Amino acid sequence: MLYWNEYLQLLVGLVSVVNPIGAIPTFMALTAARTSDDKKRTALVCACAVFMVLQIALLAGEPILNFFSISLPAFRVAGGILILLMGLSMLHATPDRSRHTPEEHAESYEKESVAVVPLAIPLLSGPGAISTTIVFGHMGQSWPHYLLVSAVILSVSLIVLIAMLVAPKIAGVMGHTGINVVTRVMGLLLASIAVEFITKGLSALFPVLAGMA
Repeated sequence: MLYWNEYLQLLVGLVSVVNPIGAIPTFMALTAARTSDDKKRTALVCACAVFMVLQIALLAGEPILNFFSISLPAFRVAGGILILLMGLSMLHATPDRSRHTPEEHAESYEKESVAVVPLAIPLLSGPGAISTTIVFGHMGQSWPHYLLVSAVILSVSLIVLIAMLVAPKIAGVMGHTGINVVTRVMGLLLASIAVEFITKGLSALFPVLAGMA
């Protein structure tokens, strides 16, 4: 089981990789022509979908890795590289194609419902968030551990819901520049967490590296 500060690290890491503030411009663009009630319904469905995706990743991550004979250290390194690339994209405030490609963004305007696809998947709970959840979820095997990780996932989903419900106010106060600043800060945090993932994964794969530290 993890220490309390590590659950806090998970919360910060998931909020950073999900980046609900950075998703506000996309949410507003995709729901611009919808009524206020439709926007609220979209925000609620999106937050629920984020919770379900990450919860499934938490519970099904280990069986999936075992099925493909993938060790946790190897997955930690791969996930760390993916998260590092996402963090670098956020530091430069450039679109991350692992979240949402321009082609997918253009197609989204034709969809009747955008809450699950593309907002929840892959924009918010994409590969980075799923990888983070699986790695942290495998750091303990007890029920209290899984309940605490689930509580963190629920907290992140609530943050997503709140951010989307007050998206116009946040965008009005922060503006495009302010959102980019927050995105860059989250990108720095994300890059730091990614380096930790990669370091621990390599140390487990190559014990001689741990002995040299």
